[in-house]
Amino acid sequence: MHKPKGSAQPPVALRRRHDVSVRQVAGFACWTVLPRGKAATRGAVYLHGGAYTSEIITQHWALIGALADAGVHVEVPLYGLTPQHTYREAYPLVIQVYRQLLERLPAAAATLAGDSAGAGLALGVARELSAAGLPQPRRIVLISPWLDLTLSQPAVQTVAPHDPWLSPAGLVEMGHAWAGGDDPAAPRLSPINSPLNGLASVSVYIGTRDIFYPDVRRLRERATAEGAPLEVTVCAGAVHVYPLTPTPEGRAAATRIVKDISQ
Repeated sequence: MHKPKGSAQPPVALRRRHDVSVRQVAGFACWTVLPRGKAATRGAVYLHGGAYTSEIITQHWALIGALADAGVHVEVPLYGLTPQHTYREAYPLVIQVYRQLLERLPAAAATLAGDSAGAGLALGVARELSAAGLPQPRRIVLISPWLDLTLSQPAVQTVAPHDPWLSPAGLVEMGHAWAGGDDPAAPRLSPINSPLNGLASVSVYIGTRDIFYPDVRRLRERATAEGAPLEVTVCAGAVHVYPLTPTPEGRAAATRIVKDISQ
């Protein structure tokens, strides 16, 4: 966690293809990626993953670029990473970026999206919008969301030997750091523990070899019990954040995500 963070600069190819700019919001960088040569009719706030400690990477920018290719105005707030920063700074940042997006597009044209840790943050922020005086977006798209920082559900340990990327032990420590001394099971940190009623329609993408899969199943059960609109796409044998991977299944899922957000 204490190692230097990687570069957060968008790839040169993305800058060549789109109108890309950066500004400061609440003390953090926020990148805007706009389709070049045409007006955006849809918008999205995209929150990258990385266990709240790793910087945005090429695979994230690839999906962001695909969204811009499809005519989506994409806002990419680079929230502060742990251990230097915590969720307390991320929430006001993301809410402010979403507010600014709605100054250009209606909420009915907007999406909150993210992967892994960023997906967990996106769901948590969605719960806070009403208190901030903001409407729900058109949809919420979550790729392999980290829903429970504690990873305390026994089924997580059953999946863990089959997940080639993630380790519950390491993630729990990162979750404690992100919580900054607060209870990591609190709803703002572990949105699996908050109600789903009142949220926009939620779409989730998850693979069965992902240690977050058991908590996604739990989220689906809660949505069914509460009558909340939630759709889960499960890819058998797929790994963590599979829509970001260069695989047939990943490309198909990414294409569907771009279509759902842009149309």
